[in-house]
Amino acid sequence: MIMTKNSMTKRKTIIFACFGIAIGLCIGTVLKNYRALEIVKRCNLKPNNQKNPFEIIGLKPEDTIQNSQKNLVFVGVMTAKNFIEGRAKAVYDTWGKEVPGRIAFFSSEGSFSEELPVVGLKNVDDRYPPQKKSFMMLYYMYENFIDKFEWFIRADDDVYIEPQKLEKFLRSIDSSKPQFIGQAGKGNSEEFGLLSLEFDENFCMGGPGVILSSETLRRVAPHIPTCLKNLYSTHEDVEVGRCVQKFAGIPCTWNYEMQYILRHNSSGRAAFTGKLKRKEIHNAISLHPIKQAPLMYRLHSYIQGLKAEEMRQESLMLHRDIRRMAKFLEIPDDSKYLVPGITLIPEEENSKRHVEDHNILGISPDLNKYVPKTKEDLLEWSFIARGLYSIEHANPKHKIDSATREGLEDVITEVMENINNYSRQRGRVIEFRELLYGYTRLNTLHGQDLILDLLLIYKKYRGKKMTVPVRRHLYVQRAFTGIFVKEFEEDFYNTTVQRSFFKQILNQGVEKLSNHFSLPGILPSSRTSSVGANSKIVFVLPIAGRLSTFKRFLDTYEKVSIAEDKNCDLLVVIFGSPDEIREHLELLQQLKSRNIYQQINYIQRQEDFSRGVALDTAARSSYIQDDNIILFIDVDMVFKLETLQRIRMNTIQGSQVYLPIVFSQYDPKRQHQEYISPDEITNESGYFRQFGFGICAIYKSDIMDESINGFDKDITGWGLEDVKFLEKIVKNGHQQNSFMVNTAEVSEDYNAKASQLRRLSIFRAPDPSLVHIYHDISCDVNLEVAQYNMCLGTKANSLGSTKLMENLFFESVDNMEFIKEFNRRKEVR
Repeated sequence: MIMTKNSMTKRKTIIFACFGIAIGLCIGTVLKNYRALEIVKRCNLKPNNQKNPFEIIGLKPEDTIQNSQKNLVFVGVMTAKNFIEGRAKAVYDTWGKEVPGRIAFFSSEGSFSEELPVVGLKNVDDRYPPQKKSFMMLYYMYENFIDKFEWFIRADDDVYIEPQKLEKFLRSIDSSKPQFIGQAGKGNSEEFGLLSLEFDENFCMGGPGVILSSETLRRVAPHIPTCLKNLYSTHEDVEVGRCVQKFAGIPCTWNYEMQYILRHNSSGRAAFTGKLKRKEIHNAISLHPIKQAPLMYRLHSYIQGLKAEEMRQESLMLHRDIRRMAKFLEIPDDSKYLVPGITLIPEEENSKRHVEDHNILGISPDLNKYVPKTKEDLLEWSFIARGLYSIEHANPKHKIDSATREGLEDVITEVMENINNYSRQRGRVIEFRELLYGYTRLNTLHGQDLILDLLLIYKKYRGKKMTVPVRRHLYVQRAFTGIFVKEFEEDFYNTTVQRSFFKQILNQGVEKLSNHFSLPGILPSSRTSSVGANSKIVFVLPIAGRLSTFKRFLDTYEKVSIAEDKNCDLLVVIFGSPDEIREHLELLQQLKSRNIYQQINYIQRQEDFSRGVALDTAARSSYIQDDNIILFIDVDMVFKLETLQRIRMNTIQGSQVYLPIVFSQYDPKRQHQEYISPDEITNESGYFRQFGFGICAIYKSDIMDESINGFDKDITGWGLEDVKFLEKIVKNGHQQNSFMVNTAEVSEDYNAKASQLRRLSIFRAPDPSLVHIYHDISCDVNLEVAQYNMCLGTKANSLGSTKLMENLFFESVDNMEFIKEFNRRKEVR
């Protein structure tokens, strides 16, 4: 009996112990997985405003590969919360909306955007490397869109993709077969042996983009959990490649050309910050990396410009085809109809106005397409060598300007690309080395003609190898296309003028009130609109002798600066002994007595005249405050109220210096006149002095900056001080500018020191209200060589127009006989 009770007690104890262990295990399991269960619970509680996958990318459930052309490719862009408003938005605003399919941005859990199609992946954060994010993005594509698209792309938010080239490329490949396309890699030398890759294995580099066919994704996606559990490296593109190799049975494309099609630039943050006119940009489908959002917009703008050029060229070719066919059909050139009632070039109603002449645009390229009717209609050729020799320029021999040089580079680059289009098939390549010389002319109807002599290098690398220098003449015609006119429903010009007029009245009224009352917050605070518009202009005038001209200048100053503008000061630096400057001081005293409330000051220098010394002394004087605009001017200048308005508008403190291009009069006596009115601005009365920098407007705080520090005082006599001063400003403007506009991916204190540097840019524009009155020029032979040559050049330019010089030359019988004799001797030699 006792034995039975003991056995029963033992049995109960064992049962309760087992039961307790089971309950403990259950409770432990629940507690262990409590957080995961809570996460799942939260994920299942779908917010009312959360969209389903189709709504996020704007895809209709009935859209399929078979019934829609917009279901070619789905692009998944990996990004992070911090980059959604910066790089991700730049991608969507540029190439993202033009994708031949759909695009979505994949970020960490909780990511959201009202403007972008953003997918916040569950249980995924923004840690780097983004291995889990990459795999879960692929699984999301498979789970929701595997039957909706032919191709799937894994991309980063710092890549630019050219949608039209991408579509053309993908439509040439069979998407029903397993395809894994990208720029193949095996790691760099430092990573050799650390990526666990076999000798025949590779991966597609993630930066420039990875393309998977729907069949590849279908094979790989179900095994993504297995791939995530077996990671051998920290590189997510390596692991994706390993997963594809294992479960789809294909490697990344072993194709040499992929490095040019999907282009990776190894320059890092400096990639695509410089010149964009490069072959790699023109030919690539994707470009990586573009680390700053502004660079993405810049690149997109350039690509759009290339497309516009292609469309204009296509339009031109169509005009030529129509004209050629019209000749075969014997349709008269002046006829607008193919047959009665049917126009040759249909015009749609309510379309944008396109002003063009088909008979001009349809002419095939020909150097003789323009036939002059008179001698005056002849087009002069300009000669291109180290410099540019042109009869149309005030200086017949001058440096090739940046626009012309850029145009020549574009032409040569495009021609060389066309020549080498089939270089691989032909086993040769031709390289451009040097432009030896050339000719150019411009016709306003037909375009630009070019004849270029090029030095090329011919390299043959198939068969018998050779490298040979060759010279070839290149004949190019850059034809103009039609003119597009955009019309506004309202009178845009007059409306804009009226708004500006009323705004000016309002500002003037507020300004007058502010002189008597404190009006905080009403006046604009912008430096360019407020300070610049009301800044005082201090005229700095160096003078030595020339009393009558000085009197004319003071009369102009009193009429414009004192009577009309009323916000100017005058500071005259006078060179000479007390006896020599006595009459000058009397004129200043008379002016001051008539205007007792005006600041009219002078500084006396008893030494040889030096414009550099005069300007530097005035700039450093206490007569000028830091927030005053200094206008360095010559005594021969006349000006108007518009001149002062332009000076205030174009001179920006800490940012911009204004160097107006003045109109310089020719010698009136050579035109049988005693005087030329300053209001007469014609080709025969004078010229805009492109190479004169003596008239300058700059804030005192800018000219006293340590990087400029006034004028060079070592120069005596006439000229050259303005050139030296210009060199200082140019050097200041080229200071290292390593910071960019702040975007979401750049911290506010990024390179703060660089942002505080004073960078002065130069603004130049012709000002017809600023006129240099002609006077006889006498060049002192004791000047330095550079100063003397500059003086002679100015004297020659001021004699008269090119047309006048030509007429004077041919009017002389001796000149004509000299030319005949010269040509006769040349023929004999």
